[in-house]
Amino acid sequence: MLRDYPLERVRNFGIIAHIDAGKTTTSERILFYTGMIHKIGEVHEGETVTDWMEQERERGITITAAAITCFWNPTYMPKTDVSLKHRFNIIDTPGHIDFTVEVKRSLRVLDGAVVVFDGVAGVEPQSETNWRYADEGEVPRICFINKLDRMGASFEKSYASILDRLNRSAVRMQIPVGLEENFTSVVDLLKMKAYDFTGEKGIEVNEKEIPADYVEEAKKYRAMLVEKIVEQDDALMSQYLEGKEPSVEVLKATLRKAVIANKIFPVFCGSALKNKGVQLVLDAVIDYLPSPLDMPATRAIEVKSGLPVERHASDEEPFSALVFKLQTDPFVGQLAFFRVYSGSVEAGSYVYNSSTGSRERLSRIVRLQADKREEVKQVFAGEIAAAVGLKEARTSHTLCDEANPVVLEAIKFADPVISLRIEPKTKADQEKMGFALKRLADEDPTFRIKSDQETGETVIMGMGELQLEIMVDRMKREFSVEANVGKPQVAYRETIQGEAEAEHKHIKQTGGRGQYGHVKVVVRPMKPIDPEAKVKKNVSRYDHFEFIDSIKGGVIPIEFIPAVEKGVKEGLERGVVAGFTLVNVSVELIFGSSHDVDSSEIAFKIAGSQAVQDACKRARPVILEPIMKVEVVTPDKFLGDVTGHLASKRGQVENVSERGLNKVVDAKCPLAEMFGYITTLRSMSEGRASFTMEFDHYEAVPPNVAQTIIEARGMAK
Repeated sequence: MLRDYPLERVRNFGIIAHIDAGKTTTSERILFYTGMIHKIGEVHEGETVTDWMEQERERGITITAAAITCFWNPTYMPKTDVSLKHRFNIIDTPGHIDFTVEVKRSLRVLDGAVVVFDGVAGVEPQSETNWRYADEGEVPRICFINKLDRMGASFEKSYASILDRLNRSAVRMQIPVGLEENFTSVVDLLKMKAYDFTGEKGIEVNEKEIPADYVEEAKKYRAMLVEKIVEQDDALMSQYLEGKEPSVEVLKATLRKAVIANKIFPVFCGSALKNKGVQLVLDAVIDYLPSPLDMPATRAIEVKSGLPVERHASDEEPFSALVFKLQTDPFVGQLAFFRVYSGSVEAGSYVYNSSTGSRERLSRIVRLQADKREEVKQVFAGEIAAAVGLKEARTSHTLCDEANPVVLEAIKFADPVISLRIEPKTKADQEKMGFALKRLADEDPTFRIKSDQETGETVIMGMGELQLEIMVDRMKREFSVEANVGKPQVAYRETIQGEAEAEHKHIKQTGGRGQYGHVKVVVRPMKPIDPEAKVKKNVSRYDHFEFIDSIKGGVIPIEFIPAVEKGVKEGLERGVVAGFTLVNVSVELIFGSSHDVDSSEIAFKIAGSQAVQDACKRARPVILEPIMKVEVVTPDKFLGDVTGHLASKRGQVENVSERGLNKVVDAKCPLAEMFGYITTLRSMSEGRASFTMEFDHYEAVPPNVAQTIIEARGMAK
């Protein structure tokens, strides 16, 4: 079977932004203009296609990334000419920080992104986080300044905030004609034409001359745009300096190369809600964002040799794909979303999961129109689809050709910073709760479950209160599990600040065969891991610790080393100050001894666990707490109250700036002090202030706070 669409006419891109910047509204317009839906659903009416979960429609927020496949013929082509029709695989991502995992994993498998900004607020905290994720993944971007119809909207201020806070290489492609209620059309600076949008929901795009009042402004900004483009090419620059301006086609081709190389970020404008400007952004996706063929080859590790290899976006190469998301579907069970990097795969065939070493049958393949499914027989390189029937596949797993097994680079996720104790209400709920929690944890890698060994209680952990609240709600609605939930708790950690060594002999003689295990370890703070550095054979690296086997001469038989490592891991999980997991610890096994008869795996595991505990107690252990990046937007008259209150919460105010008529306070605050903050903030600002926060880093708690945590932990037990 041959692919139905040439790869150069495929665009895989995401729509990313801060919460409430208008991502989902933009996605709905895209679906309407591309003919996928015949009625636009609005977020405020709870009728959108991409926000299809009940909780999303009730709350008016996006929780899970939705995948859409649609087709677009550029507006500058006659509608009857489909020779340039492109296939778009779009992912509409959440803006709320608690669901930032959806953005990170989506960007890992996409080739480009449309970053949406609020025309009133400009760059907001989550805009910066998403931009950083895109920088990490080297994802080309175009910008869309939305909501220019709103009161207080300013294209120039929003554009300035992009230059100031994100990247100096952003460049105006358009300017708006009018603002707020007078916003009528946009000016294309390359073509020097104005465009307005008429007909049902602005479906007709009309080209016209630039209004006389805007001609001089357009000329000024066009000169800046052309200069920025010709800077990317020495030959063009020479011609330009000689007074020869390149044609629009040459400028567009040069700009495309620069966008794909992340050297220029084009900025467009409009209002998705008022149906202005969206079609021209879709044209820009075709003109400037890359096809899979424009992207560099994907790096992988060959399973058999352990050597790096490359996989190209070609149907002729061996099949390789990355699972980036799992989703429970009420009709077909579990869907595994995957991006094909090379080769092709057919429904009904077997694939090899190189992350687990298992072979699985891919029973059905579906392409997604948000919550609707279209079955396909085969998917090819550069495409995104979902598989039905994969039982062992998890997020970040690699699916590949069994004869040519490779492992693609995994997606890295942040650790949870908040936890809740949860218990089933009835015996029937108890049986269902384990299954429900496992399904939810499979879907979201930042949602974790653990059992408190001392109390036997189940603890769920996540990135924020909203995420955990929604998980409990989903358990009730999707799995019919009723549960009692405790108060949110901070996910503290422990670490060491010094170096120490300890040895432990586990000797037990109980008649008959005894137990003997003897180990000596050195612990020290772990140095940051260089991802490019080759891992030595005697070093095992994990997220939060490393284990170095420095045993010489076989004083501990090689078969007992894994047992010591397992014991070390368990010892670190138990903590030494207040029972929180120890992180960023390097543990080196330097000596030990064994007994010909009495030595066993269990003895060395216990010895390893106890030795690492003893060593960490001597290595200046401290408790770490999550510090949050907080942004408070408040009217000027409440600024003093807000900053004073943040200071009382151990917060550090780092910057105070202006946004329209409001003041913006940037601060760093411990998460422990921020529970219920929104209620206090509303009462001190007459309900007019708002705030957002996201995890920034872990930091050692002050001694007086540490003592309070230890006492509270002791009382809880």
